[in-house]
Amino acid sequence: MSVRRSAGGVWIEKRKKKDMSLILCIETGTDICSVGIAKDGELLSLRESDEGRDHARMVGVFADELFRETGIAPDDLDAVAVGKGPGSYTGLRIGVSFAKGLCYGLQKSLLAVGSLDALTEVAREDYEAGIISVEHWEDAVLCPMVDARRMEVYAQLFDVRGQALSGVSAEVIGPESFAEYRTGDRPFVIFGNGARKCADVLMGATLVEVTPSARGLVRLAQAALEAGRTEDIAYFEPFYLKDFVVTTSKKRLF
Repeated sequence: MSVRRSAGGVWIEKRKKKDMSLILCIETGTDICSVGIAKDGELLSLRESDEGRDHARMVGVFADELFRETGIAPDDLDAVAVGKGPGSYTGLRIGVSFAKGLCYGLQKSLLAVGSLDALTEVAREDYEAGIISVEHWEDAVLCPMVDARRMEVYAQLFDVRGQALSGVSAEVIGPESFAEYRTGDRPFVIFGNGARKCADVLMGATLVEVTPSARGLVRLAQAALEAGRTEDIAYFEPFYLKDFVVTTSKKRLF
């Protein structure tokens, strides 16, 4: 394998044809910290925690456990994939910073996967595995939702093949939200950590339990690697969708 570095910090690899590709997948955009390792687009092993926002500590621990369990050395990786958002500002920065540092140190490619795309992949896999059940699934509109506080969510619409029907948006959910897609006989399926609070507002929507996971990155990351869609390590930033706002307390401390 020969490797050269561009001025922008992108590692460009010229590899001889090999029998497999190995990708470390990281998703930290919500209160779930999830890390998986995949071979040729199939998940080998996964570590996840939903015990709160301890991502800064857990992401490295999980990666190390996966390397030990699978016998894969970090230098054997072809790439590191990370959920790019939208999601929690802090969570996204932790995951992206870890992925960029690993790619820089190992001279590996960085892959970025939309977090709503990945969440949709989890839903599709769960349906294929019989974990969730939706009548007339083949006609459904899928709406992954990531919580953005109060009645706001980050959302995007997909068909059951994972093809986007809309762009990513920050939506304040009300009775008329996505009204054009909640008509007729097509199921409107909502899921993700922002979906439950919207279920009573979006009449006719079907709520299913699907949570963010690194396993949703696996097939999308493999496709990105094969297509050569890598990111500039030096300049890549998470997709926050909204600016991070710091508020100042009105209470006088002194």
